[in-house]
Amino acid sequence: VFDVIDDDFLNEAEKCFLCLDILLDRTDLPFTYAVDLWIYIKKNYIDTERPEKPQLDIKGNPMPVVKEKEDNKKVIDFSLDAEFIYASFRQAYQINLLKEQNRLSWIEFKALLNALPDDTIMQRIIAIRQWKDDGEGSKKYRDNMRKLKAKYSLDDGEEEDDGS
Repeated sequence: VFDVIDDDFLNEAEKCFLCLDILLDRTDLPFTYAVDLWIYIKKNYIDTERPEKPQLDIKGNPMPVVKEKEDNKKVIDFSLDAEFIYASFRQAYQINLLKEQNRLSWIEFKALLNALPDDTIMQRIIAIRQWKDDGEGSKKYRDNMRKLKAKYSLDDGEEEDDGS
């Protein structure tokens, strides 16, 4: 679905019907119903922001929430980070995401992703992407962090700051 959404060659109607076919295995929906349904799904499950009220699980406990991103800069890309997300889920939860496809809901997936422990590769990469050179630490440490930041950057042209 994310590949379809990111496809620059498809128009919005094509994206709508293709995504609904992928998600619901339905191609027979009337146009207006399909568009309304797609807008609802995209708004509530794909383009979600942090909810104002915390969501509760079955026992009434608050569900994990999205960590605040510095400067609202994108820190994860589902396509580029797929292998790191997969490895992190295996490490933290012993979940094989390939086997859980079509069984794990989007909300469950996002809750688990947002609650990944700090020692997982995905959380380490997020920390690297969010790192800012404030002059603290040794030159060797800062040089290493800049190299890692460039390696795991989501922007091809992300500027490297030499710290001076």
